[in-house]
Amino acid sequence: MTAAEATLVDVVTAADALGLERGTFLHAGPPIEWERASGPLKGALIGAVLFEGLAETPEDAERALARGDFAWEPCHHRDAVGPMAGVVSPSMWMYELADDVHGNRSWCSLNEGLGKVLRYGAYGQEVIDRLHWMNSVLGPILQRSVRASGPFDIKAILTQMLQMGDEGHNRNRAGSLMLLRELLPGMITADAPSNDIAEAVRFSGANEHFFLNLGMPACKLATLAAHGIPGSSVVTTMARNGTDFGIRVSGTGEQWFTGPANTPEGLFLGSYGPEDANPDIGDSAITETGGIGGFAMAAAPAIVKFVGGDVPFALTATQTMYEITQGEHPTFQVPILDFRGTPTGIDVTKVIRTGILPQINTGMAGRVAGTGQVGAGLVTPPMDCFTGAIDGLAAAVREAT
Repeated sequence: MTAAEATLVDVVTAADALGLERGTFLHAGPPIEWERASGPLKGALIGAVLFEGLAETPEDAERALARGDFAWEPCHHRDAVGPMAGVVSPSMWMYELADDVHGNRSWCSLNEGLGKVLRYGAYGQEVIDRLHWMNSVLGPILQRSVRASGPFDIKAILTQMLQMGDEGHNRNRAGSLMLLRELLPGMITADAPSNDIAEAVRFSGANEHFFLNLGMPACKLATLAAHGIPGSSVVTTMARNGTDFGIRVSGTGEQWFTGPANTPEGLFLGSYGPEDANPDIGDSAITETGGIGGFAMAAAPAIVKFVGGDVPFALTATQTMYEITQGEHPTFQVPILDFRGTPTGIDVTKVIRTGILPQINTGMAGRVAGTGQVGAGLVTPPMDCFTGAIDGLAAAVREAT
C-alpha cells in the first residue's frame, strides 16, 4: 500500500476509460437495487438519466429507473471511486491515475463543488446545466492541460498537503491550490476560447474540494496494491451507498461484507438539522482506508470547524487509529505527532479485538432526493461489516487448507 504510486496521466470520458455503455451507470458503495436505494442515490441516478438525455422529466427518469430500464453497479467493480452518491454516466469526464509500481489504474469523476450538486442527490436544472458545462468545457480543457503538461504526481501533493493543514477527505484547501498550480500552465494555453479558459480556471480555483476527486483514486490505487493476498485481514475497501456500509478485505477477494449505514453526527448548513440527514454515503471513505482523511485528523485540526468535534478529538482520533492498523505510512506524516506516519492498513482482526471502529469524517446528503448537501460530520462503520469479514476470512482459510 505504501509503495503504490499515484500519477495523474489523463482526463477521459467514462465511456472511453471504463467502457461504460449508454444506459449504464456507476454508483458509490456496495451493490443495491432501486427499491432499497437511498434518497440521494435515487436523486443522483435521476439526474444522470436527465443529463444523458435518456428521459425528458425527473418523473420519467424515476419511472424508467424503477422499471429496470437502466443498469447500475458499484464504481469499485471497475476500480473507480465516486464521492457521495458517486453516480457516473458514460458522458462524464474522469481523472485517470496510474500506479506503475503495481500496474494498476483508477478513475474518479470531476468535482462539482458543494451544495446542490449531483453527488449529493440534487437534480434541478442548475445541476444539469453545470454538468453539461463540465462536459463541454471543463473536461476538455483539463484533458488538454494534463496531456500537454502532465503527468502529475498526486501522491507528492498528498504528502505535502498533510504538512499544510489538510487531511485529504473534507479539508483539501492546500491540495486544491497545489493541483491548480500544476494544471494552470496547460489550462491557459489550451486550444479553447479565452472565456471558456477563464471560467474553467475560476471554477477550479473557487472549489476547495477540487483535489478530493484525485486524492480518492490515489488511495484506491494504494488499496488495489494490497488486494487479493491470501489470508490477509487488511481492509481494501470501505464504501457506502446511503443504505448499506460495505467493506472488502484483501484475503476474501471481491466479496462484500455489509451492515446498515450509520447517520453522521456533525454540523449543518442553514436551517437543516439531524432529521434532514441521510445515512452515510459515498466511496470517499477510501481515504481513510488508505491512511488519510479521518485517520489524519491530527494533521488538520481546523477540520473540526467543518465536521464538528474539537481539536483534542482530532488528535485523539488519529492516535486511536494506530490501534487498528498494520503500520504507519512512510510519507504521509503528521507534524504535531513529531512527523509520525499516518495509521495505515485497517486490520479486521484488530477492529474485532479492540472494539475500535475506523473514524470517518464526511459530508452529509439530504435524506430526500433532490435536496443536495445538508452538512458535514463524523461517522463510523457498523461492526457487522467486520464480524462478517472475520467469518469470511475463516471460511477462505478453511477452503484453502
